[in-house]
Amino acid sequence: MCGIAGEIRFDDKPADIDAVSSMTAALHRRGPDGWGIHAGAAAALGHRRLKIIDLSERAAQPMVDPELGLTVVFNGCIYNYRELRGELAAAGYRFFSDSDSEVLLKAYHRWGTRCVDHFLGMFAFAVLERDSGRLVLGRDRLGIKPLYLSQTPGRLRFASTLPALLAAGDVNTAIDPVGLHHYLSFHSVVPAPRTILAGVQKLPPATVRTVHPDGRREDRAYWQPAFSRGALGLDVTDWPRAVLDTLRLAVQRRMVADVPVGVLLSGGIDSSLVVALLAEDGHQRLRTFSVGFEAAGGESGDEFVYSDQVSAHFDTDHQKIMISSDRLLPAVDAAIGAMSEPMVSHDCVAFFLLSEEVTRSVTVVQSGQGADEIFAGYDWYPPLAGIPRGRAAAAYAKVFVDRPHAELTDLLEPEWLADADQSRAFLDTHFDVPGADTALDAALRLDTTVMLVDDPVKRVDNMTMAWGLEARVPFLDHELVELAAACPPELKLAAGGKGVLKTASRGVIPDEIIDRPKGYFPVPAIRHLSGSFLDRVRDAVTDPVAKDRGLFRPDWLQSMLADPNTDRTTLGSNALWQVALLEMWLQDRGI
Repeated sequence: MCGIAGEIRFDDKPADIDAVSSMTAALHRRGPDGWGIHAGAAAALGHRRLKIIDLSERAAQPMVDPELGLTVVFNGCIYNYRELRGELAAAGYRFFSDSDSEVLLKAYHRWGTRCVDHFLGMFAFAVLERDSGRLVLGRDRLGIKPLYLSQTPGRLRFASTLPALLAAGDVNTAIDPVGLHHYLSFHSVVPAPRTILAGVQKLPPATVRTVHPDGRREDRAYWQPAFSRGALGLDVTDWPRAVLDTLRLAVQRRMVADVPVGVLLSGGIDSSLVVALLAEDGHQRLRTFSVGFEAAGGESGDEFVYSDQVSAHFDTDHQKIMISSDRLLPAVDAAIGAMSEPMVSHDCVAFFLLSEEVTRSVTVVQSGQGADEIFAGYDWYPPLAGIPRGRAAAAYAKVFVDRPHAELTDLLEPEWLADADQSRAFLDTHFDVPGADTALDAALRLDTTVMLVDDPVKRVDNMTMAWGLEARVPFLDHELVELAAACPPELKLAAGGKGVLKTASRGVIPDEIIDRPKGYFPVPAIRHLSGSFLDRVRDAVTDPVAKDRGLFRPDWLQSMLADPNTDRTTLGSNALWQVALLEMWLQDRGI
């Protein structure tokens, strides 16, 4: 796990080494164990390293293979790198390290942009071809690893985080009205390639982009789960076993490391299953970690009763991390500082503080993130059952979109209103794509390939990497995602959601964990704004910078500040926090 950056020029000028150095320096928290710069004539690559596989300097990056004429910078982990190394060695390739980075480099030489089809893992990479001058960028199937882009007529820059691009300068930081519309409507998700800033994009997941020396580019989208009933030949009794077997393999794959691996244990079904399958595989006294907060607004701030039960059942080396109120408010600003894009979920603060503590003990953790999106665990999925396929987009918008387009006129100043309902247009386009059999299939396809990428997955990456902690997500193993996509919707909706996963869990984890109410990382002080937290929000939205920016109507803000906890989005998020978080993020970036 690392941070990558670089620049390629199209104007016959040499690459700006200072700019690449600035971007690389801005990524130091993602890679505290080393750094490097490689400069060619028209391109330069930068890398910050977090040592996970092959801890020697032979695995340092940028990695140059002069025999093959290739240089690579890589962020992530190729879990099947040992198997691929054996295949490549049999084909005559010679290796100078034991790293997955070198396997990626050799795999690119052998298979070109098709190398990604051979990878099991999470990755964002850049390969520079010495002889042709081409730069090839790639991102994993589920977008677990980020890659941000900033392009002008004379050059393209890329980096693992948006703030790293800003550190290099010469970025158009104007607010993108379409991105703003998505943020306020599509549950704070701005789908790729857009971001909230007009001058920054992100490479879509499951995409390889070839950039030529003259600025031409070609994209290849290489993966899309079908969300239709295939020819697997599984009946109702077969599905739970297939799910468990595939998850078991995914969990085992993610133990590949030359450093210890722990588990973030919330006490829910998903993380508990990860612990159970690792214990079954012979991992004793596994390091597990849970986080909790003080109660607020009548809402409990921890779920230790469940994580304690799982820890005791599987005899893990468990650490409960209780966050006192005096640590929480400073952590809000620190977590915002770690965000590549504004992310409204209060889970960000929980993951940020949890990661700070966990990194004192381990460098790699597995997490249960993603199970709700692929197995229909959220409460907006059941209302979609039985909806005709042609009405799927409208039904989804009703249960998921934060607010109707018309309500944005009450919220935004007129000059910031998009000229049409951009979020609904995006939904309609996505739902019209062939391949999803039912309304629920279409919703799960959208959530798996878009919402999951730019909300939960990004949240975990940003908050863990802020402390040099690598998070691995076995539920987003693409083979498991493909299996879940093919699973009949009624099996996923059973038992209140995630039915097939709950059935698979029987006899593997305690029934009390399976049958418990659905939980989450609660941070009550953010969900119920008062005291110093409300003061921080008020300071942000009334700051002179915010007034000069003029995004939001003053009468709406004053009404919200007077009654900060009543107005909620469709999914129950605090509407004032959503607006304040955006403003705090912009101010933190100096925008």
